[in-house]
Amino acid sequence: MSKPIVAIVGRPNVGKSTLFNKLIGQRLSIVEDTPGVTRDRIFGECEWKNRRFSLVDTGGIEPESKDVILSQMRAQAQIAIDSADVIIFVTDVRTGMVATDLNIAQMLQRSNVPVIVCVNKCDTLGEPPVDFYEFYNLGLGDPIQVSSVHGHGTGDLLDAVLEHLPEEPEDEEESEIIKVAVIGKSSLVNRVSGENRCIVSDIAGTTRDAVDTTIENRFGTFTFIDTAGLRRKSKVEDAIEHYSNLRAEMAVDRADVCVILIDATVGFTEQDSKVAGIAHEAGKGCIIAVNKWDAVEKDDKTMQEYRAKLEKDFSFMSYAPIIFISAQTGQRLDRLFELIRQVAASNAMRITTGTLNDILAQATARVQPPTDKGKRLKIYYMTQASTKPPTFICFVNSKELFHFSYQRYLENRIREIFGLEGTPVRMIVRERGEKEG
Repeated sequence: MSKPIVAIVGRPNVGKSTLFNKLIGQRLSIVEDTPGVTRDRIFGECEWKNRRFSLVDTGGIEPESKDVILSQMRAQAQIAIDSADVIIFVTDVRTGMVATDLNIAQMLQRSNVPVIVCVNKCDTLGEPPVDFYEFYNLGLGDPIQVSSVHGHGTGDLLDAVLEHLPEEPEDEEESEIIKVAVIGKSSLVNRVSGENRCIVSDIAGTTRDAVDTTIENRFGTFTFIDTAGLRRKSKVEDAIEHYSNLRAEMAVDRADVCVILIDATVGFTEQDSKVAGIAHEAGKGCIIAVNKWDAVEKDDKTMQEYRAKLEKDFSFMSYAPIIFISAQTGQRLDRLFELIRQVAASNAMRITTGTLNDILAQATARVQPPTDKGKRLKIYYMTQASTKPPTFICFVNSKELFHFSYQRYLENRIREIFGLEGTPVRMIVRERGEKEG
């Protein structure tokens, strides 16, 4: 189930990144006193009162700036505003309300998204500073005083966020629909939906993603999450790489299966690796689809050689199946739908504890667990903690003895027996008596 998105916006150097780091509880954003340090958007997960949502840290907005980097940051923040369910507008009590704050407030009022005004750097407890009250002039409701450095007021801020989040939808209703993020050229989405839905402009930040495309065919019901304009257009517009990753993260977060499109005429690029890494880290089902296969000159060895090269390039996700397609001609699209169904099922598979431990007994009988200085690894039992991706917990006598190679062996046995194609598998190792967390 996709999480709601909460965007943190504001002018440069008001403490957005410090607040972001405080709310998610880990340091992902680079925090410096130089305005404009947070250039690209950074995603993190935040949980408050059993409700989870994605928090997005944006670069500072300067609406009137002509600076190229600042204008790109502004465009990036605009994407955050367009996709957010709630916006936290951060201001600075020390500098007071400035003209840029008013300009941003006007921009946010046009967005029709709930906005919470956060007045940062109220570092002393008790009554707010006198300057705090001028932020009522922004016309966005009651401001909340916060100290992102000390954490004062963050509870009130998160309570206000929860009030505006959309209701949690029932999971059951959507369980039959497989959400697919097609990361790459939008011609594939156009082909499967039978219409030209993706409007792509060459101007940075102006791409507007069309509405998700839901199609029904003999393989089932699929929602294609469109990520038009994901690729960098040219070496000159190198800063556009930021947009690529943010769009990829937003699409991946909502998807069950990610189809990573490789252009057969171009081959593997660093950008493909980054996008695949995002999907792998998020634990999503993955398929590598080589598009424009019809445009490649080939003999009887071409596909085999291309596959071997891709297996090397994507060695960190060896579980992902590779398929050669053509969005233009429709070649192997039926097989792609079959693969999407299989991979979604693998990613959501649950295996009973009894069955797992039968497999464990067979696997340890076939290959003895490792020993070190006369002490042998004992695996007491194994259980599945969660799905999407399948995550298993092994209880052992010693973590040190449970070498990576033996973990890989057990993972491969589970994959073999249950046909877990296209999904990462996570293994958590615990010593007996060790508490969770």
